[in-house]
Amino acid sequence: MGFNGVIVVGLHLLFLISMVLANTSKIPTTLEGPFKPVTVPLDNSFRGHAIDLLDTDPRVQRTVTGFEPEQISVSLSSTHDSVWISWITGEFQIGNNIKPFNPEAVASVVHYGRLKSGLTHQATGHSLIYSQLYPFEGLQNYTSGIIHHVRLTGLQPNKVYYYQCGDPSIPAMSDVFYFKTMPVSGPMNYPKRIAIVGDLGLTYNTTSTVSHLTSNQPDLVLLVGDVTYANLYLTNGTGSDCYSCSFSQTPIHETYQPRWDYWGRFMQPLLSKVPIMVVEGNHEIEEQTGNLTFAAYSSRFAFPSEESQSSSTFYYSFNVGGIHFIMLGGYIAYNKSADQYKWLERDLANVDRKVTPWLVATWHPPWYSSYKAHYREAECMKVAMEELLYKYGVDLVFNGHVHAYERSNRVYNYTLDPCGPVYITVGDGGNREKMAIPHADEPGNCPDPSTTPDSYMGGFCAYNFTSGPAAGKFCWDRQPDFSAYRETSFGHGILEVKNETHALWTWHRNQDMYNIAGDQIYIVRQPDRCPVERKQMEEFQ
Repeated sequence: MGFNGVIVVGLHLLFLISMVLANTSKIPTTLEGPFKPVTVPLDNSFRGHAIDLLDTDPRVQRTVTGFEPEQISVSLSSTHDSVWISWITGEFQIGNNIKPFNPEAVASVVHYGRLKSGLTHQATGHSLIYSQLYPFEGLQNYTSGIIHHVRLTGLQPNKVYYYQCGDPSIPAMSDVFYFKTMPVSGPMNYPKRIAIVGDLGLTYNTTSTVSHLTSNQPDLVLLVGDVTYANLYLTNGTGSDCYSCSFSQTPIHETYQPRWDYWGRFMQPLLSKVPIMVVEGNHEIEEQTGNLTFAAYSSRFAFPSEESQSSSTFYYSFNVGGIHFIMLGGYIAYNKSADQYKWLERDLANVDRKVTPWLVATWHPPWYSSYKAHYREAECMKVAMEELLYKYGVDLVFNGHVHAYERSNRVYNYTLDPCGPVYITVGDGGNREKMAIPHADEPGNCPDPSTTPDSYMGGFCAYNFTSGPAAGKFCWDRQPDFSAYRETSFGHGILEVKNETHALWTWHRNQDMYNIAGDQIYIVRQPDRCPVERKQMEEFQ
């Protein structure tokens, strides 16, 4: 056989090998579902006990001086032509004799442009501070540095912009950073990758999650609640994996607010160039004097609330190419008479599926989870809102709260439905609380129904099932049909929308190599089979 023959044979073998690999690694689609439930046994090699980064870790220490910007981040507005730049100037104070900054003392200015050497545009914004105060002797109060939010407008789609933020009059300006805008809304326009993570915290497992996530080069990060877990600490900096277990005698649920500053510093290398969109979780409640709650969450992040006609930081919406994202609040009123429900109805009615074919919703506590932890905890929210989301054809739902991974079959009202959303729980970002391991369907694990309602929202809506294999019971006696795949491990997910009907979902486990998928499936829309309702917005005004 001559040299050319060897080449031909070699190419033929390579082709055969590639075909075999393609067939053996075929990615399933939701069209092949519903799938038989799969539970992956706990991997005993994985580190289930997470340890927080110490305040001496150089990645969380302050490296700027004076009023130079730190904790710099980018967030999206409601459309592609606008983003928010946020940062903090000045050091926080904690103790008994704190003196809040005057937020007007430092200007909020961003210089930006298409060229790194030519930041010819300027935008100004607003600034604020917040305090975490406790009316009990011995507890330390906290006041933040000056938090700045500046909205940039008139941006071109899919373009890299360079920016520098701060107060040029001091002068106290940051280094030059960059971000890339989202594609213009349209049925064929999508970012390459969207990273989705929940219950992140600031542990050594968090650092692994963020490292893996960063290696996948996302264009956007969605954090579905529970950011820093500052409320696992007393105000003196003493922390615990279980606050109620260790500090049951405290007169109020304390927090150690500097953990927010540590988190912002650690995340700056990623979030100064990749936009992040956040929705609140239960660990952001952080009660203080006067029954104030969610002060850190609502102050530190920029939200496109006004741009999406929302009056709250707890719920809002935005477009990313051909995707309309709806961020909902599980810790604010959601019944049909509530402002959130009325806003949601108006927002859904105004979605044009010819422009944004994909409709994705996120909130913190899951409606469909088979783990014992938080089992059916958000049932009242489900009862109030599920029909509305189904009627308007929501394609995908992302949740956190349960510290594990679970993907559902398409489901509506606990019944397999080809037109129902796929629900994905990604509360496995790496926080220091325990991982969720027991399942509610295992012997002895079904919780008492009276213990399941969320302690903050209250209400009781989780009754025994009235139909299906679990009829007459509060829990299934096997993995529920709606649960397609579940596994306890730290990780994150990547959503890659390919076109107006196909999106690739990949869940990555921290203990795997960066390019290995723990779970992967194509989510396929069927607009012809599942027509959606669209009313004119005027009907709701």
